[in-house]
Parts: sequence; structure tokens; C-alpha cells
Amino acid sequence: MTGTAAASATRWAREYETIYILRPNVDNDAAEKIVDRLKDVITRLGGTLTKLDNWGKRKLAYPIQKNHRGIFVYLKYVGFNDLVAEIERTLRLLDEVVRFQTVLIAEDIDPASIAVDPDEVQYLHVDEEEEESEDAELERARSLGMAPRVSREASRDSDADSDDGSDDDSDDSDDSDDSDDEPKASSVSKQKATADDDDEASTKAASDDEEG
Repeated sequence: MTGTAAASATRWAREYETIYILRPNVDNDAAEKIVDRLKDVITRLGGTLTKLDNWGKRKLAYPIQKNHRGIFVYLKYVGFNDLVAEIERTLRLLDEVVRFQTVLIAEDIDPASIAVDPDEVQYLHVDEEEEESEDAELERARSLGMAPRVSREASRDSDADSDDGSDDDSDDSDDSDDSDDEPKASSVSKQKATADDDDEASTKAASDDEEG
């Protein structure tokens, strides 16, 4: 009876990861102050920061507010819905932040079971820029929901143009400039949500072909 009551009293938490991008001209001291502010939010709302990683300055998959590079910072933490809302509200108010994305990793976690390695939650300065290939950078940005997705129709049209050998010089300007007017982030999403959407679309297309 006592064990049942204790179990029912447990407030189950969720594990999240948040990645945010700073303007490329933000210095290390300012970046660290932002991290400290986010740590305070997590502590104040009863969450636990389990991992902090400074990925350094990277080339963006497409320009964001006229910036072609940005400083990527990764946070992994355990907390509740109100914590995510407050973290995102804080990031949204910071002029140094140009984009962020939060992903739900796991549910039904007992906060008391979380063990934290102090070395994993230290903010380290990155002075040298580590270059990545464009494919790797674009894939990373897409996984974070921070890059535009090419529709299947556009992909087919592109392939058809290549086969015809035509030199279409019509407006090839980067439409990503419109991203300047976009909000800094979307709502919390589950991992692989994009992939699930593609699978559903593929299944529906196959079903339509069979019925035809």
C-alpha cells in the first residue's frame, strides 16, 4: 500500500534537448552568460541539466537574418512542460539568439534517478572553427528543423531539367532570405517526426497506385 502511494506521488518528467544558434559575432563571455541564465531557469523550475556542449561556429545551411555562420550550443535536460516553455521564452527574448529548436527525447523519467557528470555540464570555449562538409552541415540542420526541405515534386522537376540538359537561368536566388521574417523556433517536436511524415506520404502514394 505504501509502495503504491509512493509510486503515485512520483511526478514523471521528460527528457529534452534544445539547440540554439547565436550570432557569429557573440563573444565567449556573452555566450557563457546566456548559458548561465538558462542554467538558472532549469534549476529554478526543478529541472536537471545533464549535458552541455558548445559546437562552436558553423556555417549555416541557409542565411538566417543575413548571417551565414552561427555559434551552435546544445543542451540536454530533464524537466517538465513549464520548463521547456520558460527556456524557449528566454531564448526568444535574447537578441543574440537567431534560431532554436527543442526536441522531446524520452518520457516518464523519474527525476530522482538522474545522475549528472559535472564535466558534462561545463561550458567550454571554442576558439578554432571546425569545418564540416556541406552535406554533413545540411543534414545536421535538417535534423534540427533548421533547414528548408525540398519537396518531392521540386526534386522530380530538378531531375527532369537535368535529363533534358536545359540551362534554366530563371530566378535561382536564395529564397531563404524570407527566413529573416520567420520566428526563431517552432514548437517542441518528437524525434523522427519528419521521417514519419515521409513514410506516411509514401504509403498513401503506394495505396493510390494499387487502387488505380
